[in-house]
Amino acid sequence: MRRRRQKFDWLRKVITLMGAAVIMNGMGIMVKAAGEQTPKGTAGMLVYIGTYSQHGSKGIYVYRMNPTTGELTFTGQTAEAQNPSYVTLHPNGRYLYAVSEVDKTGDKPGGGVSAFALNPETGGLTFLNQQLSHGAAPCHVSVDATGHLLTVANYSSGTIAALPVHEDGSLGEATTVIQHEGSSVNPQRQKEPHAHSCTIDANNRFAFAADLGVDKVYSYRLDLANNKLVPNEVPFVKVHPGAGPRHFAFHPSNRYGYVINEVDSTITAFTYDAEKGALNEIQSLSTLPADFKGNSTCADIHITPSGKFLYGSNRGHDSIAIFSIDEVTGKLTPISYVSTQGRTPRNFAIDPTGTFLVAANQDTNNIVVFRIDAQTGQLTPTGQTIEVPAPVCVKFLPHAG
Repeated sequence: MRRRRQKFDWLRKVITLMGAAVIMNGMGIMVKAAGEQTPKGTAGMLVYIGTYSQHGSKGIYVYRMNPTTGELTFTGQTAEAQNPSYVTLHPNGRYLYAVSEVDKTGDKPGGGVSAFALNPETGGLTFLNQQLSHGAAPCHVSVDATGHLLTVANYSSGTIAALPVHEDGSLGEATTVIQHEGSSVNPQRQKEPHAHSCTIDANNRFAFAADLGVDKVYSYRLDLANNKLVPNEVPFVKVHPGAGPRHFAFHPSNRYGYVINEVDSTITAFTYDAEKGALNEIQSLSTLPADFKGNSTCADIHITPSGKFLYGSNRGHDSIAIFSIDEVTGKLTPISYVSTQGRTPRNFAIDPTGTFLVAANQDTNNIVVFRIDAQTGQLTPTGQTIEVPAPVCVKFLPHAG
């Protein structure tokens, strides 16, 4: 009976998401074309693109993707925001949260996190409120599966914070602020801690914070009764010195985890003990071709919904590295490296159906759509390319139209 109820709850969540549209915004005021209706025949997924506004963008741009062709069409919606370099969606699809990657918010030091209510018809949003991120240059946010707790990673200060999410989607003041400590072997990049992401596992029990500066992935327990993060009994796992862990992805089975290491362009694979919130390293391998001699750093990592393939982005080589995943061992095997048709692919996203991969090239101001071969994992350009100023984050929300 319990399994049936869990299955129903999961199905209800999927239906809710499929019926809700979402959009994103960062810090400030907002939407153009506020009363615009979704044109007939354009039903599909809404795509939200966060940018660096200091490079001439307005903040967040909203597109709609044709689920058959992968074509991206601008909705007319933009949201003015200050460096909304990472955004995330509430599990119910009605709210969006965005960092403001800055060192000062108003007259207070540090960055901010903003909450917005979403219009499912237009992709428009309404600013709800903003809270301090309790650190400089926040670069990653996530919301737990219950929708009550938000985590934020602050790169420059090396801090992690947790904020309560109210019933109306607004954010409360931080309940937890944790300062990472230490350094590692790279004097240019690792003199101090640099928290780069905080990722929650599928069981919604633990959060894992990748810290580039100290070569550790920290484990925290979610205390949902008090909307806090608590250090786990297994406090962290180390990666090899000089790796620089950045973003983390769990396998859909929740049996394996993978961290992409920015500094030395590698991926570290782990088995995952979901009861203890503990990671055990099983493999580390390069994201670059063996004959590549230039400078490159890693950025983002994602796994297809099928769990068969893993992708990582290389900035410098300017490619997506493709790996197959052994479903028995969790280990990776390199497949190929595909050009992103632009420079500096900081972030990319896989659509919820696993059909398309959308890569954001920060330094050439373009977004490129690839079709994923479900059998081989290979990427093929669809020919769909759009221009967006300094794109650095891509997020999908299914939309019934």
